[in-house]
Amino acid sequence: MQNLTLLDGQKFQITLQRLCHQLIENHNDFSNSVILGIQPRGISLSKRIAGELKQIIPNAHIKSGILDITFYRDDFRRGDHPLVPSSTEIDFIIEGKKVILIDDVLWTGRTIRAAMDAILAFGRPEKVELLVLVDRRYSRHLPIEPNYIGIKVDSMSSQKVVVSWEETDGEDKIVLVSESV
Repeated sequence: MQNLTLLDGQKFQITLQRLCHQLIENHNDFSNSVILGIQPRGISLSKRIAGELKQIIPNAHIKSGILDITFYRDDFRRGDHPLVPSSTEIDFIIEGKKVILIDDVLWTGRTIRAAMDAILAFGRPEKVELLVLVDRRYSRHLPIEPNYIGIKVDSMSSQKVVVSWEETDGEDKIVLVSESV
């Protein structure tokens, strides 16, 4: 396997800060906005984004939660084993709010479609935006595009994008993994 580091160290942190500043430009004090991290891999990014936002605008009350989409996916019945859902942690109503969905990697768009279905259980939002750390541009199954992008990656289906987090993996890093020929 060949690994190509796409982002790490200081550039990783700068990318997160840029995303936060873009959110602030569009959501001001977040009084009518909420952040939802998509289980499982969007949670680390959403927690990091929410933490950075609180440092930049300490007086803002930023509502954030975690969204499980297990049973909203169109492929959840296709596996050989029963699925074990993760938890959804949303202690607020999203009716009329601007929802910022957060995931680490956007590839086919199917996860985001499932998340949009899942959020309707919590009300009808005024607007839904998407923030992703990595946009894998050329393999969409659905016409979904992010509003906020950390980096764009042109990759083949045989490649994999792996995001590592300081809190869980010991370092902040994005790696493109390719099968060696």
